[in-house]
Amino acid sequence: LEHLTRQGRRNVNQVADELDLPQSTVSSNIQILVDAGLVQTRSEKGRKGSQKICNSTFTELLIAFKDPTPAQNSNAIEVSMPIGLYTRCEVSAPCGLCSPEGIIGLLDVPDTFLDPDRMRAGLLWFNHGFVEYQFPNNAKLAGTSIQALELTMELSSEVPGTSKDWPSDITVAINGHEIGTWTSPGDFGDKRGKFTPDWWKLAGSQYGDLKRWKVTADGTFLDGTNLSACCLGDLALNEHRSIRVRIGVKEDARHPGGMNVFGRGFGNHDQDITLRLIRS
Repeated sequence: LEHLTRQGRRNVNQVADELDLPQSTVSSNIQILVDAGLVQTRSEKGRKGSQKICNSTFTELLIAFKDPTPAQNSNAIEVSMPIGLYTRCEVSAPCGLCSPEGIIGLLDVPDTFLDPDRMRAGLLWFNHGFVEYQFPNNAKLAGTSIQALELTMELSSEVPGTSKDWPSDITVAINGHEIGTWTSPGDFGDKRGKFTPDWWKLAGSQYGDLKRWKVTADGTFLDGTNLSACCLGDLALNEHRSIRVRIGVKEDARHPGGMNVFGRGFGNHDQDITLRLIRS
């Protein structure tokens, strides 16, 4: 591919001569690249009949090695919500929004959280307050009963700069009921997040912890550990066409250390906020 990109159009014999490879080897490998859509060929008249002319389809390739996607539970209804598509917010500075391409609006200006470009956000942060998301209640629409609700997102504390020792109490509520509080240990900047873009300063928040809340008939669990007595019945899912998820830091929190929410294009997990409804 590099040879064709640099040298331009070539027939198979030319490529074989220039790379000092057997013509049969070049021919079979070019066919593999053609099947993959990376090389294009066409026949043209030559001095001794027709010849196959090859050229690279692309001038640049980007290859990403990602973790294998886990098998999806066919008994689950899943919705992924981009972090910028909140329906309500009340935040205090320092605060801000970023897309993978750059800063959105003005930094440390809470009204920026109303900017329509927020839908492109891959990172948001604030000192205290909340963002609230409205997920469709697809279980109610489908007329099916639910045995558990799971919520997954990547979070960290927020401090000017970074600090691995900066606890923050992050509280999650669903349909107006608090399901529990997780104390984030810090704001991580010891290394660049796997998906955090190069333009984002290394001194800024790089990644968070991927946390999973699960609400069942027996209570709420955080990463498999019992967190609170709030159970599925308290959320009254059958009474609502939507599921409201609020994430925030209270002004009177014991550890008011701010919050970062990482979405696609930032952090270590390249995912939106994910809500899963597990059917009975």
